[in-house]
Amino acid sequence: MSNNDLILFNGFAKGKRVIKHTGSNCVIYTRVSTKEQADNNMSLETQKKACEQYAVKNGYQIMGYFGGTYESAKTDERTQFNNMLAFVKKSKEKISHIIVYSVDRFSRSGANAIYIAEKLKREGIIVYAVSQPTDTTTASGSLQQNIQFIFSEYDNQLRREKCMAGMKEKLLAGGWIGRVPLGYDIVIKDGKKQIVLNDKGKLIRKAFTWKLQDISNEDIRLKLKAHGWDVADQRVSDFFKNPFYCGLISHNALEGSVVEGKHEKAVSKDIFLQVNGLLARNNHGYSMKPENNEVPLKRFIHCENCGKPLTGYKSSKIQQYYYKCITKGCKCNRRAIDMHDAFTEILADYCIDMNDELKELITEQLVVTFNQLNADKIEAKENAEKQILEVRKKISRLEERYILEDIDKEMFTRYKEKFADECAELEKQMAVSTNKLSNLEKYINKAIEYASNLAPMWALADYGEKQRLQFLVFPEGISYNREKDSFRTLRVNSVFSCIASLAQVSGQNKNGKINRVINFPAWVEAHGFEPRTLCL
Repeated sequence: MSNNDLILFNGFAKGKRVIKHTGSNCVIYTRVSTKEQADNNMSLETQKKACEQYAVKNGYQIMGYFGGTYESAKTDERTQFNNMLAFVKKSKEKISHIIVYSVDRFSRSGANAIYIAEKLKREGIIVYAVSQPTDTTTASGSLQQNIQFIFSEYDNQLRREKCMAGMKEKLLAGGWIGRVPLGYDIVIKDGKKQIVLNDKGKLIRKAFTWKLQDISNEDIRLKLKAHGWDVADQRVSDFFKNPFYCGLISHNALEGSVVEGKHEKAVSKDIFLQVNGLLARNNHGYSMKPENNEVPLKRFIHCENCGKPLTGYKSSKIQQYYYKCITKGCKCNRRAIDMHDAFTEILADYCIDMNDELKELITEQLVVTFNQLNADKIEAKENAEKQILEVRKKISRLEERYILEDIDKEMFTRYKEKFADECAELEKQMAVSTNKLSNLEKYINKAIEYASNLAPMWALADYGEKQRLQFLVFPEGISYNREKDSFRTLRVNSVFSCIASLAQVSGQNKNGKINRVINFPAWVEAHGFEPRTLCL
C-alpha cells in the first residue's frame, strides 16, 4: 500500500498535529508600567524602535502595533495585551511572532506567562524578546525563556514588597499616600506638605452637624446644593462613613488597622461616632446606643414605593410605636404592633409541625440535595488531592536533583518553599471542604430545629436575636405596600424554603402515616446550597 493510500486512515490517527512556526507576519507589543513613563514616551519609543529594527532585519512584515501605553504587568488582565492576543489568534494573516523588547514587557506573571507563551507556541506563534534572544523552538530555549519569566515575576514581587513597606511606614507615621479625600487640599507650609480642609471640607463639617440634627441625607444634599455644591445622595453617605474626616487613617496597606493621622480634622471622633449611630449623648457623657426592642423590624422592612427602609419612632401623643418610611412626603407608615402580628403570620408559613419520621425524611432529602448541588465542590476536593500528590512528587524530584547537584542550593530552597506553600494552600482548601461535608447533618438538624419554632423564637427573642433571625430567613428583608396593606418577601433562605416545601410534599395520609416521597428532584441552585431563593 502506497503512502497516498494511507491518507484514508488519517481519521484514525491520534495526537494533535504540531503547528510549525513558519511565516513572516508579526505584531509588536510595547508597554510601560506608569503613566509618567507613558507621558515621557522615551521608553516606549526605544522599545518600538528596537522591535522594528529586529523585524526589518529578519524580513518580518509588521501586521499591527499593540500597547504603546502604561499597563501593569503583575496580572494578565490588560486591555491592550488581551486585544493583542485576540488579534494574533483570529487574524486572517497568520501571525508567527509577537515581538517585545524584553520578557518583562510581555508579562511579569511568572507561571501564567509561561502558560500563555506555551499556548501561543502550540498555535504556531512565538514570543520573541529582542534584548533577550532565545530560540524557543528548542527545549533549552524554552527553558531559558521560562526562567526569564519567573525571574521577572520575582523581581516584580521584590519591588512590590519594598513599595508596600514604604507605604505602610508612611501611613503608620500619620502621613497619607495618593489622592486626598474630597474636601482636602495638599499645601506647602514652612517647606512641608500639609493636608488641610478646603471650602468643600468645611461644608462637609456642616453636613455632619446637620446629620446630628436627624436631617435626612437627601435634605443634606439639598442644603449643600443651596451652598453651591451639587453632590449625589450616595456621596453624602460616603462622607459620613469615612474616618479620615475625624482625623483617622484607614488604608488597605494597614491590614485592618486604623491609625491617627496628621491631617486637619473636619469633625471630632465623638461626632463621627454619633453620626454613624455608635454613640448617644446622655448626662454622663457618651455610652453605647441601646437598640429598641419595640421596633425590631426597622431597616428590615422596606417601602415598596420608594425602596427605602422603614424606621421606628414613638408617637408623643398616643405613646405608641410606629414604623415609617424615611423618604420625605411618603405616607408609608403603620403601627408597630400590627406590623409585628403580620410578620409573625409570614413566619408561620415556614414553620412545620415536626415528628421523628418527618424529620428523618427531610434530613435524608436535604443531604441528597446538598450533595447534588455541591458535586462540583466534591470534585474540587478530589482534584485538590491529586494536585497535592503532584506537588509532593515535584518536591521529591527537586530533592533528588539537589542531591545529584543538578541545581544549586539557592534554587532548591526557593522552589521547595514555593511547592511547600502550594501544598499547604491546597491542604487548607481541602480541609475546609471536608469539614463542611462532615458537619452537614449537624447544620441540617439545627435548621430543622429553627424551622419548627420560627414564630415563637422570634417573639421571645431580644432585639439583636430578632434582627439576626429575620435576616436569616429573609436575607433581603420584606417590602410593604401601604395602599394595599400587603407584604412581599424579596428572597427566602433556600434552606427554610426547602424544609417547608418538603413538609408539604410529605404530608400525612388518611391513616396518619407519612407519605415517603423518595428521590424527587433536588432543588436547583446557582452556587451550591446557600441562603438563596430556590427554583423547583
